[in-house]
Amino acid sequence: MCKESNRAYRLGSDKKKTRSNARIGYRSPSKRSGGAIVTPVAGTTRDRRECIGRVGGTTFRLVDTAGVDGEKIDHAFGKQGKHSMDGAMIRQTMEAAKQSDLVLLMFDARLGVTSDLAETVRWLRKLSNAGDQQQHREIVILANKLEGDRWASMDSNVLDNLAEVSRAGFGEAIPISAEHGEGMVDVAEIIDKYTLEKRQRFGLPLTNEETYKKNTDDDNEKPLQLAILGRQNVGKSTLVNSLLGEERVIAGDKPGLTRDSIQVPWLWNDRPVQIVDTAGIRRGVKRERSDEIEDLAVLDAMRAMKLADVAVLVLDAQAQYIQRQELAIADSVVREGRALVVAANKMDLVVDDEYTKHDFARAVQEQIEVRFPMLRKTPVVAMSSLLGHNVKKLMPTVFEARDRWARVMPTGVLNRWLQDVMEEHSPPSQAGRATKIKYIIQTKGRPPTFLLFCNVSELPVNYLRYLTRHFQDSFNFFGMEVRLVVKKSDKNPFGNKSNKKSFVGIGGWKGRQKRMIAQLKKTGMPTKKGKRGKRSKS
Repeated sequence: MCKESNRAYRLGSDKKKTRSNARIGYRSPSKRSGGAIVTPVAGTTRDRRECIGRVGGTTFRLVDTAGVDGEKIDHAFGKQGKHSMDGAMIRQTMEAAKQSDLVLLMFDARLGVTSDLAETVRWLRKLSNAGDQQQHREIVILANKLEGDRWASMDSNVLDNLAEVSRAGFGEAIPISAEHGEGMVDVAEIIDKYTLEKRQRFGLPLTNEETYKKNTDDDNEKPLQLAILGRQNVGKSTLVNSLLGEERVIAGDKPGLTRDSIQVPWLWNDRPVQIVDTAGIRRGVKRERSDEIEDLAVLDAMRAMKLADVAVLVLDAQAQYIQRQELAIADSVVREGRALVVAANKMDLVVDDEYTKHDFARAVQEQIEVRFPMLRKTPVVAMSSLLGHNVKKLMPTVFEARDRWARVMPTGVLNRWLQDVMEEHSPPSQAGRATKIKYIIQTKGRPPTFLLFCNVSELPVNYLRYLTRHFQDSFNFFGMEVRLVVKKSDKNPFGNKSNKKSFVGIGGWKGRQKRMIAQLKKTGMPTKKGKRGKRSKS
């Protein structure tokens, strides 16, 4: 199985807060996992969220969907539900059920069979009867919120609810407790059973370890991790749908529609991409203290940014200028070591015959350079995701940014560049002593990090900024942070390497070891520390 499949959903280590995180209002809740957002509020889940699961040797794709409201199923594809959020949620759930081989229908066993559950059962039965004859879809009912065994007592109505739901035609319900993890063994057995049946039906091997085996040493096989970031209602979800060419995530005019960070595997020109649509990030002071969902959504967005290769910051052309919150997001992306690409969205509202898209992109780039000099010459793509104008130019720019971000510079090229810089502008003296930068090496890429060996432990901040600016201009490392680390070194690494470290005593360490063994064989006692045995005359 490809290790990059669930990368955007992994729980990253939340280290110390940076200055940009404080501006964004990002804080780590005490209880949080790397999965979907879970709260007691009904309707928390909206989009369908996919991830790769594994039970023993069985690997499968798991899809979490929004809750089904039976009353809205009929008009989900009608005029009323075409542009509504509830209709979009139900269409996402229906699409997930149509594409699945196994549907796990969960209901609250303490409430019993409600009208929503009955309508959902009728729709699933109709879907199974009207489906393709070559597609075998199994439906299993899970009775949730049954902790322990008190529900099995005679004075409980749970048994009546289980008996009533078993008449739906999908077999007996399986009692589970998702919060406490009870009954998960039965669910795992069902998944493994139907997986084996499908493999036997298509003549595939019973284990799929070889199917998902990837060559992790080949960087070209790893998908590009792409995170779409920005403020609320700037067109992030619309951009994702425009790139994918389908209504994969819910989009609309209402701010805050996206909550979970939705990762979608995608092939662009036969190159794998993991694109992640994130929730809009507002400042912490503008959020309601009682709204835990938005805090969890921001946490998901920040996690997707930390695990991305390239982050696309979507701007709103209607604002006329870059907001302070967008600068904070850009600062957080760069300080995290990710590559940044700016997508200036909604250009159709400002571009006309006299003011072209190139003028618009140049104006955005100038605003970024004035307000954030560290991000000068950051690639900017002017587009309209709603109309699809200029969207096709985003992905080539993203891959170029990833290639620059992962570039490994030869040591000879770096030292020739350093020699030219030193001749042009040498570092200032410190404490009456001339400062010398002896050589430079690249310690790692992603982000590009370089080590400067000097005769001092620190270099002035303004000189480091000069080196960074000159380095970006020389090697085109724009839209990312170039990390220059100073290390004090009094020795010449290119000196004579034949002079090995001498050892004390005749014969060095091996000679002392032989003498200690001889002394132990002769007297039966080891040589005392600090005393040397007399050398025998031969």
